[in-house]
Amino acid sequence: VQLQASGGGLMQAGGSLRLSCAASGRTFSWYVLGWFRQAPGKEREFVAAITWSRGTTYYADYVKGRFAISRDNAKNTVHLQMNSLNPEDTAVYYCAAGDSIGLVTSEILYNYWGQGTQFTVSS
Repeated sequence: VQLQASGGGLMQAGGSLRLSCAASGRTFSWYVLGWFRQAPGKEREFVAAITWSRGTTYYADYVKGRFAISRDNAKNTVHLQMNSLNPEDTAVYYCAAGDSIGLVTSEILYNYWGQGTQFTVSS
């Protein structure tokens, strides 16, 4: 199983950007795909998640209303649309997949991780 994140870069505050995560391998066994982020000097934190079959979405409070996660099952791809960006969104963003039912906000649930993509928001 491989997860390839893309779309990172440099953006100005208030702008929008979409991250994508292309998946390959045993996608049929997945329960959930999620995005996490790690800012400099901070622990990795949950951002958003979507269940693979039903498309149920979950968001961290600090991105709710600004970010939107979606999936394209046919292309085995998950997107994270990020709007109204602010410098606090600067981080390395990771996509991850888990094939067990559980707490989608917990890293423990996810057993496959992508390499991360750096995203910086300038003020």
